[in-house]
Amino acid sequence: MATAGKVIKCKAAVAWEPNKPLVIEQIEVAPPQANEVRIKIVATAVCHTDLYHLFEGKHKDGFPVVLGHEAAGIVESVGTGVTEFQPGDKVIPVFLFQCRECRFCKSPKTNQCEKGGSTVRLDAMVSVDSRFTCKGKKVQQFAGTSTFSEYTVVNQMALAKIDPAAPLDKVCLLGCGICTGYGAAVNTAKVEPGSTCAVFGLGAVGLAAVMGCKAAGAERIIAVDINPEKFEKAKVFGATDFVNPKDHTKPISQVVSEMTNGGVDYSLECVGNVGVMRSALESCVKGWGVSVIVGWTDLHDTAVRPTQLIAGRTWKGSLFGGFKGKDGVTQMCKAYMDKKLKVDEFITHNMTLDQVNDAIELMKNSKCIRTVLNVSPQ
Repeated sequence: MATAGKVIKCKAAVAWEPNKPLVIEQIEVAPPQANEVRIKIVATAVCHTDLYHLFEGKHKDGFPVVLGHEAAGIVESVGTGVTEFQPGDKVIPVFLFQCRECRFCKSPKTNQCEKGGSTVRLDAMVSVDSRFTCKGKKVQQFAGTSTFSEYTVVNQMALAKIDPAAPLDKVCLLGCGICTGYGAAVNTAKVEPGSTCAVFGLGAVGLAAVMGCKAAGAERIIAVDINPEKFEKAKVFGATDFVNPKDHTKPISQVVSEMTNGGVDYSLECVGNVGVMRSALESCVKGWGVSVIVGWTDLHDTAVRPTQLIAGRTWKGSLFGGFKGKDGVTQMCKAYMDKKLKVDEFITHNMTLDQVNDAIELMKNSKCIRTVLNVSPQ
């Protein structure tokens, strides 16, 4: 392309400081360096993790930054050493590295990669290096992706090639939320046919977890949320029961336990709240119940009485649904194209990058499942 090797000036939403609206700015995006790929972002969605960084995490070293990590786009140019991608490829950036060479990548027991931590500071959730500048100042990259921009540069280990026919304004959701929830049920919990499940929190991740439980053959799926408006949406993905904790005076774990003759076989916490994590664990049946922590938070410790685990329950965590970054996204995109996976049903709003603050407000106030921002024409 004509822009290869040159600095690109483009539009991006910059978070200059925490708790403040994003500002649409003209930024400069440098060419990709060795093992990097520059992408034209076509569509990006707003995920709660973006809000977590802006309103909850507020790490002093995490600003200024371009947020966004759930997107799809087209390769504009590649740096030296890149052989897997070429200009024109349709791709999805992935915050979870997959080098395919380290002992973690070679192990079927995990989806994490040893090389990921060397480029992204998990405490501040930003990359140690960035190709962005704005008004002469370095702007950091969020989660190794930064997709609230018309162009971004990512490491080739954090990029998945997808079907050229895939609609980018739909499959962008596979970059985080859907894979995270669906995989937590299928890969991490390993939900079994005929089982009973409870999913706590019905945002995009929770609804994807419901979908995963359904795909795995769960017979009963209890959806737990304090917003009753979400139940009809949960039914679309396979929920059979709905429980609003506000409707009960007793602990929600006791309510679920009484509904299921002692507790569910599997529970998934998709909120990122340490109190809900404990409730989800205590909702599991003793002896064999499995509870998975899916919601992201790093602000508080969580605690549980040892007897809950001694009694035979298993407490697990799930990052990106147990999917290996590059391979998992490609696999899930294929499932969507083969009509074996719901994606369109998650999208409740479509906006433009200029409306990013409106999209953030919708999510902040639980008025959407996923808002897709159309960034650039394909």
